This record gives sequence, structure tokens and C-alpha cells, in this order.
Amino acid sequence: MNLVFFDIECAGVHKTYAKICAFGYVVCDQNFNILKKEDILINPKGKFELTDRKGEKGIVLPYEYGEFKRHPSFPHVYGQIKALLEDKNNLVFGHAVLNDVKYLNLETRRFRLPSFEFAFQDSQLLFMTHINDFSRQFGLEYIAGALGVEFTPHRAADDAYATMRIVEALCKEEHCTVTELPALLNVVQGKISRYQITRPQSKGFKRYNMEKQAAKNERAQKRIQFYNNLSRKRVNRSGGVLKGKTITFSRAIEDDISNSIPLVDKIYSLGGKYSSKLDNCTLYVSAADDTTARTKSADERSIKHITVEELEAIINA
Repeated sequence: MNLVFFDIECAGVHKTYAKICAFGYVVCDQNFNILKKEDILINPKGKFELTDRKGEKGIVLPYEYGEFKRHPSFPHVYGQIKALLEDKNNLVFGHAVLNDVKYLNLETRRFRLPSFEFAFQDSQLLFMTHINDFSRQFGLEYIAGALGVEFTPHRAADDAYATMRIVEALCKEEHCTVTELPALLNVVQGKISRYQITRPQSKGFKRYNMEKQAAKNERAQKRIQFYNNLSRKRVNRSGGVLKGKTITFSRAIEDDISNSIPLVDKIYSLGGKYSSKLDNCTLYVSAADDTTARTKSADERSIKHITVEELEAIINA
């Protein structure tokens, strides 16, 4: 049983195509002895689109772009790639591999080729599960840097090599073989069949997503309670210390309904009113160290900014 680590670079990606221009891979044995390393350059049959719609956030591939036109198009290398990935004697890995599998899927559809049929593991998911941190995506460069792996980013074969070294390091830290690693971390491989893709998954990631969704649902329920209470409020026409003031809370204060609802009640009793829209706001309330988008927007508009404690001092004066 050999291991195959692969990476793909594209000249441009769209919902209907992925102009693959490089397929890099490393084949090694189960002890991570390299048997073959190769960069297959591909004519993408289209211009390079490596930035977003604003012309920003672009990557620079470490190739001479004109070189790609001297190489065959995807249909001419499809058979070689398919044989490599579908070989039953190979275990296939990639980093954030779901994207690369999607690129293969888009190109087979673009050129009307049969679907790929193979299973795959994701070194990114394995690493995230290993450290039990699913709060963000860990890029290949970040993990490689942490592990002391040197490589040229975005050169497909080198990315594949870095992926191999990451999996090797995980095996060492978990004291297991590469075939034992997924089961040890409770990670299930992904697969592609008949153009349908199943993503790799882990019990830890599932649990994280469930907890994240539960927290989101709880926030939504609190927001409903907050605004249902707000909809029943009427300004005290007789006035008070907050007469003429329109107050807005940060999201964090809104969500703390045990405090925010009584505060809103008091605001209205003192002649003020509440609005979630900064356009109507004359007094903005947040924690002193709050740096969320709503707070930044309030600061940019030069809206007077106070803390909850300062608001309570005004109310209780």
C-alpha cells in the first residue's frame, strides 16, 4: 500500500469551471519514503484569473505563465491522474482537499469526461482534530511553518510534499501508523463517485458544528425576545433625563437579555427610545474593549460612545 499526496493549482475558478493548470503529487511508502514527486503542468485553456472581482486578494503562482500553453490540456492528462487517484493500492491525501476534488469534478464536467471515483483524507481536518481546534481553517503554510517544513507555496508538487510531511508529523505525535491515524482521530474519509462528493468528517468537527449551531439558535431566540419586548415600548411623553435620546446597544449587550431588556424598559420610562439602526442613534453603548463591526461603525460616525456602567449611572442619577 502506497500513499499519494496531491495538490492542484488553477488559473481561475468559477461555479461552472476550474481551469486546472498544475497537478502536483508525491507518492511514498507507508514509512514516508518518497518514491516519486512530479508536477504535471496543464494548459488551462483560458486566461488566468487569480484575483477577486475587485482585482484584489490574488495569489502569485511560482511558474512562468506562458509555459502552461506549451503543455497538454486537461483531457490529455486526465487518464494519468485518474489512474493515480483511483489505484486501489493507494491511500489518497490532500490539504483542504475538498476544494481540489471539486476542481477535478468541474474539469471533468467541463470537458465531458467520466467522473473520478476515489476516496480521500484531508490533512487539514486531521490536524484540526488532532489539536481539537475547529474555530478556523489552518492553512498549509501555517502548519508547515509550525512543523518546520520548508516548501514553495502554490507550487503544486511542493504543496503535496508539505502535506505529506504534515501527515508524517501527525503520525509521530499520535504514535501510530498512517493507516491507523484516521481511526485514532475518528476521522472518516471523503469520496467522489458519479460526480457526487462526500466531504471528510470527524466526530470532533461534528460536535463543534452542533455546539456552534446550538449557540447560534440560542442567540436568535434571545434576539427575538429582545425585539418582541421592544415592539411593545412607547416613549414616555412626559420626558425624563433621556428625553430626545435614541440609544443603540452593541450586539453583545442586546444578547444579554437579562440586563438589556430591563435597561430598555428604563430608557423608555425616562423619555428615551431604542433603535438597532445607527442612523437614528445619538448614544451608543458597548463594553470599553468591544471591537465588533457595529461598534466600529458607530465610532466612524462619531456617535457618542458610553459603557453600560455609564448608562446605568445616567439612569440612576
